[in-house]
Amino acid sequence: MAPKKCEVCDKSQSKYKCPTCLIPYCSLACFKKHKVIPCTKPESVNEEKVHSAPARNIDKPCCVDEQSEVLQESQLQSIASSYDIRDSVKDEKLQKLIRDINCSANPESELDKAMNDESFRLFTEKILSTIGT
Repeated sequence: MAPKKCEVCDKSQSKYKCPTCLIPYCSLACFKKHKVIPCTKPESVNEEKVHSAPARNIDKPCCVDEQSEVLQESQLQSIASSYDIRDSVKDEKLQKLIRDINCSANPESELDKAMNDESFRLFTEKILSTIGT
């Protein structure tokens, strides 16, 4: 079987698998990034089935108009290590809002809708406070 690519950074060859969801990752930094949103154990341990379902946003381009809008590695690390943020993402309603934004054909519109939700607004404030914005 050919080596798999890290599904977090999509750059390096994976060396490890998440013990919970079996997603391949290459480093501790990628593991921490992956664990920002709690994952779940797959229905089946069949590895092929696990990796065929989450491939939703592989073809989704990531376009950023302002380079200053891209988070630095240290900011991502701060988010990943924040107990307050990690505790917040345990909320199923918040997880659904985040999934809806991520999987949407129009994520900006979904983000605008999510900002009407108090728990999502508080979550974004926690993130902005954590990264020092």
